[in-house]
Amino acid sequence: MTRAARRPALADLPLVHERSSWRAVALPTEHGGWSLTAEPALLALIVAFSWSGLTLALAAMLAFVARTPLKLVLVDRWRRRWLGRSRLALRIFGAEAALLITLAVAAVVAADHRFWAPLAIAAPLVASELWYDMRSRSRRLIPELAGTIGIGSVAAAIALAGGESDLIAYGLWCVVAARSFAAIVYVRCQIFRSHSRPAPRWQSDIGQLTAVAAVAVGWSLGAVPLAAVIVVAALGVFNIIGLNGPPPRAIVIGLQQMAFGLIVVVVTAIAVLAA
Repeated sequence: MTRAARRPALADLPLVHERSSWRAVALPTEHGGWSLTAEPALLALIVAFSWSGLTLALAAMLAFVARTPLKLVLVDRWRRRWLGRSRLALRIFGAEAALLITLAVAAVVAADHRFWAPLAIAAPLVASELWYDMRSRSRRLIPELAGTIGIGSVAAAIALAGGESDLIAYGLWCVVAARSFAAIVYVRCQIFRSHSRPAPRWQSDIGQLTAVAAVAVGWSLGAVPLAAVIVVAALGVFNIIGLNGPPPRAIVIGLQQMAFGLIVVVVTAIAVLAA
């Protein structure tokens, strides 16, 4: 075999680079975000399945994915630069936005129009997260909480689209928001500890208590089942105790929180359906 035959053709090299660029621009790097976006949709679909609700669930997942190229465009515009990745990100976001609009129109045609209310309430939270994204500060606590609580509105929207009552729909949002709030502050503290950074343990502890208080208020109003309060409280105790020992590896923390999220979804759904 000649040296020329062993050497890769130059025409092949841009293709490898292009694949890498597409992956970096199009796919979210926040692994936990997949679970925190899917949990509200899954919970609401179990409680009040409808085809319009499924459309909203797909739209929510697409919106999570579309945030990555949108964030890159916003960051580059904020820094007054326009790079190759900027153009690629804009094209990807344009295609995803078109599909997102299509899904939204399909939901509007088929669903109970009450589903817009929780999405409208959550809009300022999502806008706040994008504002931090644009300034490359998305890893701070406020945008993480705002975005996660905002995406939790999908649970209420899907439940309303499926014909569920306002009380139960907003109760579902309360549960997923409380569970996500507690998870985020706990995970941040553990990650800080694993990198030998000052770990704001008080934030995590207060976060667990706040989550339990939120679902307890929801239960007192008849919106949240008692089983959801118990499971959120149990996970809060686990998170508080978990900060006493050495921090687990990041992948262990991620798998734990995914499992906990699924437990909250299943327990809450069974309790609502059985009521």
